Amino acid sequence: MTSETGVTGMAETALAAQLRDKIISDPEMILEDRDLMRALIAANERTMGANIVDLRGVAMERLEARLDRLEDTHRSVIAAAYENLAGTNQVHRAVLRMLDPVEFEEFLKNLSAEVSDILRLDCVRLVLESLHNENDPALRRLGDVLCVAEPGFISEYMRAGRSAQPRPVVLRQTLPNSDAIYGEAAGWIRSEALMRLDFGEGRLPGMLVMGAEDPHQFKPSQGTDLLAFFAGVFERAMRRWLS
Repeated sequence: MTSETGVTGMAETALAAQLRDKIISDPEMILEDRDLMRALIAANERTMGANIVDLRGVAMERLEARLDRLEDTHRSVIAAAYENLAGTNQVHRAVLRMLDPVEFEEFLKNLSAEVSDILRLDCVRLVLESLHNENDPALRRLGDVLCVAEPGFISEYMRAGRSAQPRPVVLRQTLPNSDAIYGEAAGWIRSEALMRLDFGEGRLPGMLVMGAEDPHQFKPSQGTDLLAFFAGVFERAMRRWLS
């Protein structure tokens, strides 16, 4: 039994010597290991006793907490940058595809097909205010993508009962009366992006609507720069068709 204890003690001594030599030759191995440094500091505090405050230890704890916060912020910033870049590329591809058609009917149908797929939307609608009959056969050929409304409808819908003038781009969850725009799809469209369109002097406004089944796809807290850019391109394309 004594011999076994002696052998064990000699092995531990040899291991400690090897570890000491390793630390002396490569101290960065210890300094860069946060868990190991924290364990060494805790051991040092125990040897000093409970009545002694180690200001260095307190300062290091605060620095570690600050470093953790900085790392979390760094990761969040990088994630947001990648997400913004992906969104920019997505909108650019949608714009290029939107400008491909050479006929107005194809232009609108493409909006609810390939452009909608690129933007990962569940529904796209173009709302035009007009005094003409919405049952016009020429309008019916354009499918469900086009909605014709009475003058003043767009402003009222975007305001949603508020007295203030709405922003050019509004992101929100859908309203109970959204069936005027989505028709049967109103039963499952849960969030929407509304973009007011200016077709020029003497023309009634329009509104481009993007709908999603996900209630959190469009939220008021999200940025609107990319959607404003997309709406601007769409607006200019529509002006050419209307002229």
